[in-house]
Amino acid sequence: MERDFDEKAKIALKVLLENFWITRERDPELFQLIRERENIVKRYVQEKFGYRLIVHRYFAKLEKIPAEPEAWMGIESFQEPLDYALFCCLMAYLEGKEVEEKFLLSDVCEEIKAMYPGEVPLDWTNYQQRRALIRVLKTAEELGVVKRVDGEIEGFAQREDHEALYEVPVLSRYFMRSYPKDLTQYKTMEELLEEEWKTAPQDYRRHRIYRQLFLSPVVYRQQKDDPDFYYLRNFRHRLREDIEAHSDFRYELYKNAALLTLPERENVYTLFPNQKGTSDIILHFASIVREHLLDYPPDEYGKIRMTQADFQRLLTICKERYGEGWGKTYRDMTPAQLTSVLLEELKQWKMADVEKETGMIMLYPLLGRIVGHYPPDFMKKGMDDDDE
Repeated sequence: MERDFDEKAKIALKVLLENFWITRERDPELFQLIRERENIVKRYVQEKFGYRLIVHRYFAKLEKIPAEPEAWMGIESFQEPLDYALFCCLMAYLEGKEVEEKFLLSDVCEEIKAMYPGEVPLDWTNYQQRRALIRVLKTAEELGVVKRVDGEIEGFAQREDHEALYEVPVLSRYFMRSYPKDLTQYKTMEELLEEEWKTAPQDYRRHRIYRQLFLSPVVYRQQKDDPDFYYLRNFRHRLREDIEAHSDFRYELYKNAALLTLPERENVYTLFPNQKGTSDIILHFASIVREHLLDYPPDEYGKIRMTQADFQRLLTICKERYGEGWGKTYRDMTPAQLTSVLLEELKQWKMADVEKETGMIMLYPLLGRIVGHYPPDFMKKGMDDDDE
């Protein structure tokens, strides 16, 4: 298979992993490239991930189901559970429409209001609810499941009787993936995930490992005889050869963590560090934590446990040393605000978490994999005060 998996196949796999779908209308060249390498990519993702590759006349889509759902896997533009509820109502509304059929914003507002399952009815005079629907329609338009024909949706934020005209594109028929049973027969998210492993139970471990490596920042050793980590360690040479033959990633294995890294930055992927100002702070914070390992020794799984006060103290030291180079937004934050922002970003990258029962902060091994310092000639004078 390696002989057939050329550079074009690598590009096809890359864009399929990083995008919900590739449409012929928006990305004709990428779409054609995927069609040319369809068979070889389809065999690979089925064997290694247990994924289904769909190549339609209008789009190409890799159905990516995670081994374990994580917070960052939601729709980035959505801000609250209401957004997801409205999106589901919108998709249900579109099911009753014909392809290329037009509909008005006022129509969809009325229908969504009627089918909304919340205990408290929707009220479009409520500004926050209108903003939520705006986010939903904008996201649906970006995904290609609705097409705006006339009008601007932002006007709905000011007036609940604002009008816009939409059309149902053919892509709306393929957004939802199919399941062996009706969705209403699944009672929990766990039941949906379990359905994934029934088609090829003999390949469960390999599929799970590949999904974790490619979809998550890191895979940790969770217990002494961790079956996933046993696989990662015992098949490390085979994994490294296979991953490096089919992608640009490099496989790294440590005592308590396994991850994929890139030798050179590529804009296609979501990577750390990124352009956010919090990336700099995390790199600087990691260097401070490393200096205080005697005060906070890691346990046998490489985890460091500390109180919120300890975390804030280390962050204060970090700010005193490096803060002049941070964006103004972060320099002006109170210790509590900065702690909250940094913790949220650390959790997104699986570098930290907060114990629900105790409120204690857990720093994970991936934080020890990175470090950042300013160069020796770094000067405070003349630093750019603009936000990162």
